[in-house]
Amino acid sequence: MRLLFIGDIFGSAGREAVARHLTPVFQALKPDVVIANGENAAHGIGITPKMCAEFYEDGVDVITLGNHAFDKREIFDTLDTDPRICRPANYPAGTPGKGHVIHTLKDGRRVAVINIMGSLFMAEGLDDAFSTMDNLVKTLDTPFIFVDMHAEATSEKQAMAYYMDGRVSAVVGTHTHGPTSDARILPQGTAFQSDAGMTGDYESVIGMHHAAPVERFVTKIRTLRNEPTEGPATMCGVVIDLDDKTGKAVAIEPLRIGGILKQTPLDQLADALAR
Repeated sequence: MRLLFIGDIFGSAGREAVARHLTPVFQALKPDVVIANGENAAHGIGITPKMCAEFYEDGVDVITLGNHAFDKREIFDTLDTDPRICRPANYPAGTPGKGHVIHTLKDGRRVAVINIMGSLFMAEGLDDAFSTMDNLVKTLDTPFIFVDMHAEATSEKQAMAYYMDGRVSAVVGTHTHGPTSDARILPQGTAFQSDAGMTGDYESVIGMHHAAPVERFVTKIRTLRNEPTEGPATMCGVVIDLDDKTGKAVAIEPLRIGGILKQTPLDQLADALAR
């Protein structure tokens, strides 16, 4: 089984990148499941039902979220009724939505997609991510389990990956908006990358025009509003191949297409996955 995961889709530039690049990526790599983190899709903060529908039309199967999951109130009902979207599983009981999705392929295979959020430098009041994962994976009756860990600290993402090594197919980080170069398969068969990277315009500070973040760092005050940049965007993510019997990873390769980052040509990526 082949999974394609698209990192944090940021603003209109990120949405346009998905619309532009997902079809050729799909044609070249033929993933069985396409998962995308969409929590920054709406002007960098949150997501709307209309945007969810657009992503599904583009070819996305499952949408994950993060700390901006609830920033657009119109998404609340969708979180409860849409079976293809999930928010972090360690929000307290009673929070709108669900923490995982089971996606069924046409051939009957089932993929569990879990969204979990870290504790360090993130929202307060979350349930413990590690015990939440312990309890959640016990309920899943499929070997194919993908985890989007939305967290600030690289150490916490790495710790979760080793903690779940052999119990899930993949742990891939989101939230920090920069693609890391540590894609690998851990000793017990779990694929890992600290951060898939942002799908957005990298001529920016994590998706926002540089003026406001620079002002805040330099002067310690804020007079400028954060505004997403709208230049050519890079679609960043990872492609992961899983053993069809065990669900364990056999390959993981980063994906970068479009925009200003160094590219991963699709033919070379396909060759790397075939080895």
